[in-house]
Amino acid sequence: MSGLNETNNESYRYLRSVGNNWQFDVEDVHPKMISRLYKRFDTFDLDCDGKMEMDEILYWPDRMRQLVNATDEQVEKMRNACYKFFLNKGVDPVNGLVRENWVESNRVFAEAERERERRGEPSMIGLLSDAYYDVLDDDGDGTVDVDELKTMMKAFDVPQEAAYTFFEKLTQTRVANWSDLS
Repeated sequence: MSGLNETNNESYRYLRSVGNNWQFDVEDVHPKMISRLYKRFDTFDLDCDGKMEMDEILYWPDRMRQLVNATDEQVEKMRNACYKFFLNKGVDPVNGLVRENWVESNRVFAEAERERERRGEPSMIGLLSDAYYDVLDDDGDGTVDVDELKTMMKAFDVPQEAAYTFFEKLTQTRVANWSDLS
């Protein structure tokens, strides 16, 4: 029996609210994916206590401020987007998210994103991507080039393949130099 459900996880709550009864099964997740997800968890768990907390998540927008010339308004927009994104990823504002629930939390989040896409609703990935896009477009030319992409990857310690997924969710008109990114 899983530790997450619609009473303690926003993505499950969303799925149930739209009549989707999807349920996590660890047998459906490849061992390499589990390993990658735990490695990502460890990146976000800044104090290494086995629990990801919202204050650890909100460190990342502040890190972006250090890497680019982000305004207070841009940082606040990133913080709000990170908060909403990771709330939907399963990070409870009070109790955080324990490591053993991270894989399930990611999988139910992915299912909720697929459901949002099927229903034509805005995605959480898109919300987060747009907030960071506005900061990453450092030269203000309306595109994100490879050097600006590398800044984001550095800020999040993100492997390249994950960064491409992140930017794939951006509105295609906002990424004029898509061929440079893929």
